[in-house]
Amino acid sequence: MKYEKAPDIETKVQEISRILELPHDISRVLCIRSIGSKRRHTIARCHSVSRAVQTGLGIDAHYVIEVLSENFDKLPEEEKARTLIHELMHIPKAFGGGFKGHRVVNRRAVERMYARYKNSL
Repeated sequence: MKYEKAPDIETKVQEISRILELPHDISRVLCIRSIGSKRRHTIARCHSVSRAVQTGLGIDAHYVIEVLSENFDKLPEEEKARTLIHELMHIPKAFGGGFKGHRVVNRRAVERMYARYKNSL
């Protein structure tokens, strides 16, 4: 599998975060595109730097949103936005390296956030 920086996705994530007024330090949310994945049902993933690595490197928490090119790039723009909202919702307000689970980040919650986003455009 190959990874590359995704400035187009970072721009969209920054826009979504700004419009929805998410409490994230968006400068610490990076985006990449993976190419060559065999995953059929995964569109995107959110990764974090473990607390041990943060401590060892002396850095604050960072998150990486990975979009799987084969599945993400062919989506309509609305679905891309929903997917990125979903991934951003996994990042907790504390921004400490953990994640919010799917009990919180579910279809209904994403749809509410997407409606707010769409109405603000």
